[in-house]
This record gives sequence, structure tokens and C-alpha cells, in this order.
Amino acid sequence: MNETEVEGVAIAILIAADEETIVGWVYRWNTGALAIRWDMHGPQRVSRIYPDLSDADKAEIDFASLTQLNCRYD
Repeated sequence: MNETEVEGVAIAILIAADEETIVGWVYRWNTGALAIRWDMHGPQRVSRIYPDLSDADKAEIDFASLTQLNCRYD
């Protein structure tokens, strides 16, 4: 990463409620912050993260609320 620019790298994928579809990615920025990038369908329910993240990282992206979102499979 270039230290003079804000850059992010994908560290995990978000798996949908159907347990197979990738619906987003978790990025870690060189600032230390985490952010989610959703696929073209936008935010939807997540069943798990791969690879699994630490409890602190899950709290930062509010994983608990991601498991409660509406999804395109309902």
C-alpha cells in the first residue's frame, strides 16, 4: 500500500443467507478502518464471513445487524 494515499485491501468475503453467494467484501484501509463493499444488489442478509474475523472486527462492521438485513432470497 502507498502510505501517502488512502487505500484498502479486501480481507474477507460476506456470504449470503443461501450459504453460497458472495454478497460483499470487507476491506481494511491503510488507516486501520474496516468497511464493507456490497455487490451490485446492495446490502442484504449475511450468514457468515470467510475467513472469519476477530470479534473486534465483527463489532466494527456490526456483523450482528448484517445477519438481520432483508435479502433477495426471502
